[in-house]
Formats: sequence, structure tokens, C-alpha cells
Amino acid sequence: MDYLLEAKEVVKRYGNYTALDHVSLAVPKGCIFGLLGPNGAGKTTFIRIINQITAPDEGSVFIKGERLSREHIYDVGYLPEERGLYRNMKVGEQALYLAQLKGLSRAEATKRLHGWFAKFGIDSWWNRKVSELSKGMQQKIQFVVTVLHKPGLLIFDEPFSGFDPINAQLLKDEILELKKQGATIIFSTHNMASVEEICDEIALINKSKKILDGKVEDIRRNFSDNIYEVALYSDPERMAALASQVDILEENPCDVPGLFTLKVKMNAGAGHGNPMLETLMRYGEVKDFSEKLPSMNDIFIQTVKQAENEK
Repeated sequence: MDYLLEAKEVVKRYGNYTALDHVSLAVPKGCIFGLLGPNGAGKTTFIRIINQITAPDEGSVFIKGERLSREHIYDVGYLPEERGLYRNMKVGEQALYLAQLKGLSRAEATKRLHGWFAKFGIDSWWNRKVSELSKGMQQKIQFVVTVLHKPGLLIFDEPFSGFDPINAQLLKDEILELKKQGATIIFSTHNMASVEEICDEIALINKSKKILDGKVEDIRRNFSDNIYEVALYSDPERMAALASQVDILEENPCDVPGLFTLKVKMNAGAGHGNPMLETLMRYGEVKDFSEKLPSMNDIFIQTVKQAENEK
């Protein structure tokens, strides 16, 4: 596989405190990679290393197969959780200044900024001071500045924080479009629903160590509890017989006569998937059948708790 970013056995210490303990990650090109973990896990330290704000004490980081160096600054865009716009500068003036720090000429930066401002419907903000804008408006400006120089690697730390659902969806759509255009994105968040919605792969860090990584769908399937949601036409007698073959975890009310909506789990050792479906078909007509995979939120909590208990 072709990786845009690789971290190998990265260690970072602050005095006696170890922020990252031999963390290895590989971020494939063109994917959205979720960097997850509780507060204080080490995510921000890892992001600071990629941005060369600090350096690892041990281990190495590579971008496009090259050891991380000053030249890579221009190929990284970073939207921090704590926004950092200068409140008393005008929006356009500040955006131009930040764009030029990333290597764009004033003329090219102006052209691109007006394109993004038009897309977001914020052209009228150009001559307003940042202090006049709401938090959500400021976040839009900072998002634009982050992506303006078209870096190969984008890092978004809680990008939807403070946004209403409409603007959060707007930003989500833009992130997916950036991926479609070839950008590789590291996405750090505590919102597990967003992880399921847009991330291809994740890594979970807890107390300085990586404790889980892989493709989101693979991880959800690996944590499967063999639970299915079913709509079944049957009758009380056959339903009673079915209960000896599967665990009926939930039976939800339904207005249609003879239709049962269930959440079921196959008894231990009885298989799953097709065997489950075959069993259900012996006790009624299956109208709907789908596996209920655990949410990333459940997996996050379970994995972190398990790591804590193993210590």
C-alpha cells in the first residue's frame, strides 16, 4: 500500500512524562484517517510532531517516503482545535498574510480566497474585523486558510466544533470533496458518529500508546456481537419456538398484524449470517434482516476500558 504518512516507533517525553510511547502509524494516500483517543492520550503531541512544532525523542516520521523535514511544511495544512486568528485584523488582510506564509503569491492567494469566499457566501466579510464575526464564522475563515495552498496532507482537529448542523454538513461535504481531489486527511475528533460517516481508517491512542488501528468497517465487524435486526411475519406459537433457538434481545411493537420487529442474537456456537437467516426462515417470513454492528462510540469505550483493566 502507498502511504502518505508513516510514523515508526515514535517516542516523545516531557521530563518524566511520556506523551507518546513507541507509536507507529501508517496513513494511506487519499484516505480520511481518524486519530482518536481520550483527552491527554497523546493525539495533540503527535499532531505537533507532524507540524514540526516539536520533534520526537525517538523514532521517525516520513511523508511520501521522505524523512520529515522543513520542506514538508508547505505540504501540510493544519486546522487546530483552538483557533488562532488575530481578532483586530481584517479578514481579507489576515487571510492573505497567512496564505503567503504557506508560499502563495499575493495575486494567487487573492484569486483563491475570493473563490472560496464566494463558495461559502462570505465575500461580504472581507473588510470586517475578525472580532466582529461569530465563532462559526471565524472557523469558516480558518478552514479556508488551512486548505488554500492545496497541501497533500490536511489535519483537522475537531473541525465541526461550534458549528450548527447545516454548517457542519457544509464542512463535511468540503472535506469529502478534498479527499476526492486527492488530499490525505487526518481527522481528530471525539464525535464517533462523524468517524463512522467519513473516516476510512482510524488509530486509537490511549495513555501514550496505540491500542487499536485499521479500517473502520473491518474494526466494526471484528467487534461484532452477532446481533441482528429483523422484521418477521410469524405467530405467537412459532415465536415461542424461535426463542429456543435465538436470544430475542428486543421485541418492538408493530401495528401490522403478524409482523414482529426484533433484535436477536444467535445462541453460542450456532453460527451467524446465513445460519441465522436460515433459522429465522423456519419460524416465519423474513421481511428485513441486517446485522447490527457496534458503533465506533461503543468500540472506543470498550477498547479504552479493556486497556485500562489490563494494566
